[in-house]
Amino acid sequence: MHNFMPDRNHAAVALSGPRRRQCLGWLTLGLAIRPAWASPPVLRVAAASDLKFVLAQLLETFQKETGLRVEASYGSSGNFARQIRQGLPVHLFMSADEAWVQPLVDAGQTRVLANGERDRGVVYGLGRIALFVPLGSTLTLDPELKGVRAGWANIGKFAIANPEHAPYGRAAREALERLGLWEMVKPKLVLGENIAQATQFVSTGAAQVGITALALALAPEVAKHGRHLVLPETLHLPMRQRMVLLKDAPAAAQRLYDYLQTPAARAVFQHYGFVV
Repeated sequence: MHNFMPDRNHAAVALSGPRRRQCLGWLTLGLAIRPAWASPPVLRVAAASDLKFVLAQLLETFQKETGLRVEASYGSSGNFARQIRQGLPVHLFMSADEAWVQPLVDAGQTRVLANGERDRGVVYGLGRIALFVPLGSTLTLDPELKGVRAGWANIGKFAIANPEHAPYGRAAREALERLGLWEMVKPKLVLGENIAQATQFVSTGAAQVGITALALALAPEVAKHGRHLVLPETLHLPMRQRMVLLKDAPAAAQRLYDYLQTPAARAVFQHYGFVV
């Protein structure tokens, strides 16, 4: 009885000369292109630090539903905008202030749309600020910060994010100026690199009071360390938070961009205090 299983050695010998080189060329090409479709790219997001908890929840759902991997970094919007201009390899920028998006559009850093124009992104929510004190604090929380005035002698540090590059820090400064408290507060200010760090100063007791993002104050991980009061939106300019896909974003990034605009995602944003 004959054995009809091919002999691999004989097969290799048979494919000699030009035919073998052609076959090996196709095999090499196949190996080269296989990872591109077998392993979708990791989507990289640069997000304002007020999104730390809301985005973690949204990305967990998105990754489970799509099988795509997403890596998010959190920081101040101004710093991210500068780093993107310098070549930071991210696909989606979620700014806490839309003002940091337009310079990227002007610099050609956002994707090109079908009509040939640069993408200007979409507003995903309006942010709010909140007065925040550690658990155990005896300070009275009120919209005009009268309790802060009354207890000022017992306050060593007042925490906000750096107004120069953190939108929530700018909003905090605007609120304090409008209330006539900026000059009083300045000598005791401690500035966080971003709003998450400023919030940490208060939650750990390093600062006795501060102004944080409502989205952070509402997160269970933060709420267990302090008390908060939402401050009137009339105390600062509207915080229009905008996201935009960048010029090197892969096609899969559009799925994340679209998902963050769905009713389900918007409900999560609302849960964390965003006006959507």
